[in-house]
Amino acid sequence: MLLRNRFILLLALAALLAFLSLSLQFFSRWLPVSMQLKTHHHVLPDTSHGWKKWSRPDGKDRKSEQYQSENTCLNWLPVRFIPAMSEREEALSAKNRKRIMPDLLTEPSAPDPLYEANLYCNTPGVAERSMEGHAPHNFKLLSVQVMIRHGDRYPLYAIPKTKRPDIDCVLEPDRKPSHPSLADFINHMVKGSEAQLDGTLSSLPRFPSHSQCEMGELTQTGVVQHLYNGQILRENYLKKHKLLSKDWTAKQLYIESTGKSRTLQSGLALLYSFLPGFDWKKISIKHQWSSIFCSSHCDCPMRNHYLEEEQRRQYSYRIKNVQLEKTYIDMAKVVGVPTRLLRASNPIDSLLCHFCHNVTFPCTKNGCIDIEHFKVIKAHQIEDERERHEKQLYNKYALLATYPLLNQTASRMQRISEGKKAEVFALYSAHDVTLSPVLSAIGLTEARFPRFAARLVFELWQNTEKQKEHYVRILYNGEDVTFQTSFCREHQRRSSRPLCPLSKFVNFVKKEMFSAVNSTSYYDACR
Repeated sequence: MLLRNRFILLLALAALLAFLSLSLQFFSRWLPVSMQLKTHHHVLPDTSHGWKKWSRPDGKDRKSEQYQSENTCLNWLPVRFIPAMSEREEALSAKNRKRIMPDLLTEPSAPDPLYEANLYCNTPGVAERSMEGHAPHNFKLLSVQVMIRHGDRYPLYAIPKTKRPDIDCVLEPDRKPSHPSLADFINHMVKGSEAQLDGTLSSLPRFPSHSQCEMGELTQTGVVQHLYNGQILRENYLKKHKLLSKDWTAKQLYIESTGKSRTLQSGLALLYSFLPGFDWKKISIKHQWSSIFCSSHCDCPMRNHYLEEEQRRQYSYRIKNVQLEKTYIDMAKVVGVPTRLLRASNPIDSLLCHFCHNVTFPCTKNGCIDIEHFKVIKAHQIEDERERHEKQLYNKYALLATYPLLNQTASRMQRISEGKKAEVFALYSAHDVTLSPVLSAIGLTEARFPRFAARLVFELWQNTEKQKEHYVRILYNGEDVTFQTSFCREHQRRSSRPLCPLSKFVNFVKKEMFSAVNSTSYYDACR
């Protein structure tokens, strides 16, 4: 009987405790925010004064752990606890993100001309997220192929009757922007007589050196941009994955550049900070005469036809923009030339140089070109890119323009996957008109127009547990865009791996990319 009474008493106490617990949870909802926070102070860091110690639930101080307030406005907001996702939910959420870690604090919700112009400038020293070289632990990196746009350059066009922007192209390590390796880079470039530079490349200077930049010349900013690019690739591919050893050979590299000094110098800057011991005797750079790298496969009448149609679309879209035309008329009055002459001088090219180098816009006795003029022209560029994607004329041009380069990329990957000898690192130093059609051809419709020193990377990986399985990753300016490509967009939904099968990329290049132009091969599509 005594045991029975004790058992009943314990049940009653348990029921009472459960009731009290539920009551506290219910009534706590009606407490003032200040009391709610005070109730839970033992698990929240005090951020009201920046760095603060926090107390453990057991009352002991954790002096070694500190927190910093990221935004002082958060200090007065009510606190909401969000349940943690399961590993499976987190993986699915991460896989379905369209962009890798978007910066929501700085990126405007709608296209902003000045924000986009700043991204285009690509100012060195700005912190950058880099996803190159990231793969599951049981995957081995076999090769890397990189396509770059040259770094920051002096304008190709001058605004009539205005003073050219005063920019010094002599490399000075003590002048900003700079890089820790800039002085050594200059010293090595002076000793470049032993390099094997193909064709007209041998007659080009190894680095910029004019006190007043010449038209189209690479600036110090452009050199520094690619020194940083090379540094990023070195950290991710050499230090982490040992893609090249210290005793690397010339046969492990494939380097190609167009015949402009800015592309040659950009490529050299990247290689200098990337290679484990820059050795001129091992450097061999092939000259590519075509800006789309079509080599001996450039005869393609239909490619030219699609480009002409795209140019007609651009013209039609431009003349419909009343605000743009008014801006050109106003700017033409400032500089004192006919509007058609000002328009033909492509003023945005020169104005971007002023903007990126923080140089005052041109002025004359009639007034000044100002930031509002610049914003209107830049806004039109953004809108034109959007319409270009919608009309798809440019995409047809891009598919035919980039086939030779993409075919070379896919074929090199195939050879390596089959155990045949091929270069493990390839570099194509090129232009915006090279990278832009590649982005369009592989389906990266949301990718921004190539900024100065943009980089597009193709990685080849092998599954070490199933060595016949090979995969590709594609990255644009350090962001993994593999599953944004047209050939791997669907694969993402059926696979938990963050990589795309090599077979999908090869099949796209060899067959699928011609379906958009109702053909089955490059030569058939070109006729």
